Amino acid sequence: MSSASSTPSPSAERPSHPADAPPDLLDLPDPPPLRTMVGPGVVAVGIGMAAGEIILWPYLTSIGGLGLLWLAVVTLVVQTVINLEIERYTLATGQTVVAGFSRWSKAWGILICLAGAFQYVWPGWATSGSTVLTYLTGGGDVTWITVGSLVGFGVVLTVSPVVYRTIEKVEVVKVGLTLFFLAVVAVAVIGWHTWSTAGEKTVTGAGRIPDGITFTMILSAIGAAGAGGVHNLVLSNWIRDKGYGMGAHVPKLVSPITGQSEASGADRYAFPQDEANLARWRVWWRRANTEHIVSFFVVCLVTIGLMSMLAYETLFGRDDVENSPTFLRIQGDLLGQQVGDWLKIVFFAVATVSLWAASIGLLDVIGRVVSDFAKRNYLRESAFWTEGRLYFAVVWAEVGIGSAILLSGVNQPIVLLTISTCTASVVTLVYSALLIRLNRRDLPTAVRLRGSRLGMMLLAVGFYGFFALAMLKSQIEANF
Repeated sequence: MSSASSTPSPSAERPSHPADAPPDLLDLPDPPPLRTMVGPGVVAVGIGMAAGEIILWPYLTSIGGLGLLWLAVVTLVVQTVINLEIERYTLATGQTVVAGFSRWSKAWGILICLAGAFQYVWPGWATSGSTVLTYLTGGGDVTWITVGSLVGFGVVLTVSPVVYRTIEKVEVVKVGLTLFFLAVVAVAVIGWHTWSTAGEKTVTGAGRIPDGITFTMILSAIGAAGAGGVHNLVLSNWIRDKGYGMGAHVPKLVSPITGQSEASGADRYAFPQDEANLARWRVWWRRANTEHIVSFFVVCLVTIGLMSMLAYETLFGRDDVENSPTFLRIQGDLLGQQVGDWLKIVFFAVATVSLWAASIGLLDVIGRVVSDFAKRNYLRESAFWTEGRLYFAVVWAEVGIGSAILLSGVNQPIVLLTISTCTASVVTLVYSALLIRLNRRDLPTAVRLRGSRLGMMLLAVGFYGFFALAMLKSQIEANF
């Protein structure tokens, strides 16, 4: 490979490029072994595997049975397709998709940043984690525990030498603990009747909505299945920091306190369309697909399925299940009665870790999206406002706003989560349409979106569009 393709040193600072400048031409790096590419999919599932898997899908199952599991499967398939198109653009260019959208108009970047802030500024994940923690400890002030946790998350991110590595370690631990818990309940709690019912309902219930489930609940659930909203878009930033494809040419995002290099959101690359580079591309693309399908789709499917089956086994048919995290307390108490107090403690501990790990990941999501966009479009020439400093300014602004929301009295977890996850579904609808244009028009012919993947992306737009319009229609009918 030519010397032009060498990766920059850790202290490299990329030159400033105008938004409409042609991409730098460099060779596509050699793909590493598949095992070393594992990470971004785990981070995505680790952050996403919380509100939906722990709260929303189990709650829907507890009131409507297992007849909605088909929708979880469809949602995860659609999200996997969308996520891989996000990865396609960054693999080929080293640039995030938000930066790609912003090259057409800054308005798209502004819209996504505002939507992301609105989606995740509500500290529903952190509040839910604190609520479950009080079940474990026997009491405590949820509001102040949550404020303290948000400040702690901000400190952890601020002192991380390489932010992505910290997030990856946190989410890997979370996913491992969750899968351990699920392995236990799959053997010790979930009965054969529930296993057989889940398979039957997933097939026979396709296309049907169980009684008692509203379109608002559904839009919230599909926004929280796996990932959703701006969360998905940050796959660009994570695979860039992991060194996927042309992202290997871009320095990593690090702490301005403990790190030395700076990520640049201003760079866009292209590789020569010769046989050597295209052969490397085919390997990169195949391995990226494998990594994401296994670490995102399979893990999400197992988690949603088993947590929903656990809710069906323990809660379905009860008349004391409420639209709040209190149903988790009931579930934990039942697990303690059926198996032993040790499983009750493990359940509450895993739920707390899961929800808090999602919360720290979501601070990272908005920090990355806003800092990448702001540096590239408004602060390109600023020596002080590096992307790292912008990132941490945004993170601490999120901590401050989230704490203010809680201290103002808005601290009901389900309300906060519903706002966030419904917003996620609408945001996903918008950028799915933008992704089709981006990967059709702004990538070379040999690597662009086409064929069956194009057809699946069009179906994804229709999928999110249908449920968004259905929710809007139901709300209009209910209120007017």
